[in-house]
Amino acid sequence: MFEGLFQPMHLVVILFIALMVFGPKKLPELGKGLGDGIRSFKDSMRERQESLVKTEDVTTSDVAENEVS
Repeated sequence: MFEGLFQPMHLVVILFIALMVFGPKKLPELGKGLGDGIRSFKDSMRERQESLVKTEDVTTSDVAENEVS
């Protein structure tokens, strides 16, 4: 269904339309905002994954202590 959707010519046309709509002064700001948003999303996903790992470690150690007792 999406085969060949992002061919180089398609990307050039999309970039050209974005340039016409937002203008050359606004595009760097939009790119920076998009990059910051992606970075924030990755950081929050990493923190969530680390908290899950810590929770698993705590529950694993609690189970191990209960089995020993």
